Amino acid sequence: MTPELVVLDMAGTTVADDGLVERAFTAAITAVGVPADRHPPMLDHVRRTMGQSKITVFRALLGEETLAQRANDEFRRVYEGLVHTGHCVPLPGAADTIRVLRAAGVKVALTTGFAAGTQHAILDALGWQDLADLALAPGPGVRGRPFPDLVLTAALRLEVTDMRAVAVAGDTPSDIRTALRSGAPVAAGVLTGAGAAADLRAAGATHVLDSVSDLPTALGVLPCEGN
Repeated sequence: MTPELVVLDMAGTTVADDGLVERAFTAAITAVGVPADRHPPMLDHVRRTMGQSKITVFRALLGEETLAQRANDEFRRVYEGLVHTGHCVPLPGAADTIRVLRAAGVKVALTTGFAAGTQHAILDALGWQDLADLALAPGPGVRGRPFPDLVLTAALRLEVTDMRAVAVAGDTPSDIRTALRSGAPVAAGVLTGAGAAADLRAAGATHVLDSVSDLPTALGVLPCEGN
């Protein structure tokens, strides 16, 4: 059936990352005093956990709440600075994909592991404030990936009638696990970001697509005339 809701990740799925996450993480751990010789294993952990809530990653890396919060604040400052200075671009076809889905009557939610302020900085930089039906980030009462909260909260807020009518797409194994834990029958992995095809399949991806542009066809959603 045509889905009622499609939940899309941002960085790596609809927005080009171009190494910004790693640059901001490096700046953040440097700012809180982590010596350079500890950076490589920490960045390996960052790569393995791409898509997860950034404060959760900092807690795992630093082991102390005050330090994790300081690092997270610095990450946000650096990342948002990069976004505002032109280092943020949409992936080819992403905006058109969202327009095609919405024109066919499918609701679209953009989700992220970033804080809400960072998400809105990205949307502002791209001029995407009104592109999707909903933009959602981890926060009070909404845990980040790989918990199912982002997908379930999007379904609640957009009044979806059946979780079997939800499709999720993202570029990391965390996106796939979130989709499956929410009960969504479509957990599509895309190859434009951090995740390799083998890793996405191992996480349980129902589809592995070259890019989000392939998603409407995979879902059987056809462009309306004029789109």
